[in-house]
Amino acid sequence: MELDRETVKKFLNAQYRIAGKHSAVQICSWTKKALRGEGVCYKQKFYGIDCHRCAQMSPAFLWCQESCVHCWRPAEWMKKKDFDKMGIDDPEIIINQIVKERKKLITGFGGLKDISRALYEESYNKFPSHWAISLSGEPTIYPKICELIGQLKKHGEVRSVFLVTNGQEPKRLQELINKKCLPTQLYISLSAWDEKSFAKLNRSVYPDGWKRLLKSLSLIKKMKCRTVVRLTLMRGINDSEEAKKAFAKILESSKPLFIEIKAYMFLGQSRKRLNEENMPTHEYVKKFADDLLQLLPSYKMESEDKASRIVLLKRKNSRIKNIITRKLTRQRS
Repeated sequence: MELDRETVKKFLNAQYRIAGKHSAVQICSWTKKALRGEGVCYKQKFYGIDCHRCAQMSPAFLWCQESCVHCWRPAEWMKKKDFDKMGIDDPEIIINQIVKERKKLITGFGGLKDISRALYEESYNKFPSHWAISLSGEPTIYPKICELIGQLKKHGEVRSVFLVTNGQEPKRLQELINKKCLPTQLYISLSAWDEKSFAKLNRSVYPDGWKRLLKSLSLIKKMKCRTVVRLTLMRGINDSEEAKKAFAKILESSKPLFIEIKAYMFLGQSRKRLNEENMPTHEYVKKFADDLLQLLPSYKMESEDKASRIVLLKRKNSRIKNIITRKLTRQRS
C-alpha cells in the first residue's frame, strides 16, 4: 500500500507520525496539558484512563466511508479503500510501530521546564496504558481490528482500549462480538436522527449507510463491554424538537451504557462547511441534555466537563462503575 509524498507531508505537518503502511499516531493536546499539569481530558475525568500514557492512533488513518460536514479533518484526504484486497500490516507490527513513533513525539517534551518529570518519565519509558483507536479515518475498515484489540488487551501494561466507530461496518462489529475481542469501551458516533439528515450530515459512500448505522446501534445490546453513543451536537442543525424525539427513540432502543453529548467544535476543515454559530456553548449542551433526558426515562445525568463542552448520561439500572478499575500487571516475557 503506497502513500503519496504530498499526503504524507500534510500529515507530518499536522504532527502525525505514520506507523507502517496505513497506521498513524498523534499526541493529543490533553496529553500535552497533562504533562504540564494543566488538566486532563474528560475521558480521565469520566472513566479514569491515563491521559499522560495515552496512545491516540488509527490503523486506517487515511480511509473512511464518510465525509461528515462536522469533521475537522480534510475530507479530500479521506478515501474508501478495500483493505481486504490490499497488503496490510499485522497487529504486532502496528503496535510496535505506534509505540516507536509515539516515543519520538514524546521526546520533544523532555527538555521543557514546565512539565512533570514523573509523568514524563512514565509517558516516555512505559508502554501506553490507554489506547484510543480513533484519531483519523475509520478503524473498522482494518480487517484485523479484532486481532489488534485482542493483542492490546493481553498486554500487562494496558488498562483500557477504546474503539470509536462510525457504525458503517456492522459485520465487523458482529465479528468482534463473535470472536470475543471487544474493546474495553466501544463508541458509536451519532449526529443524524433519520435517513435524510444522515445523507446531509454524514455523506456515506454506502447507499444504505443509515441502515448500516442502525444495525450497528442494534448490536450494542449484545456487546459484553462498556458501550457509548457519542452524540455530536451542532447548534441550529441537529438540535430541533424533531431531532430530540428521534434521538431519544434511537438511544432508548439501542441501550448504550453511556451517552456522551458533545459540542461540535469549529475547528480545522469543518470551518469550510459550517459556521462558528453552529458550535454550542457548554450551557447549550447542558440544556439539550436536560431536554433529552425528559425523553429518556432509562437515563440520568452523570457528569460533565466544561472545557470539552460535554455532558455524560448513564443508564439508571447499570451496576458498572464509571471508572475503569483494571490494574496494571507486569508483562510476561
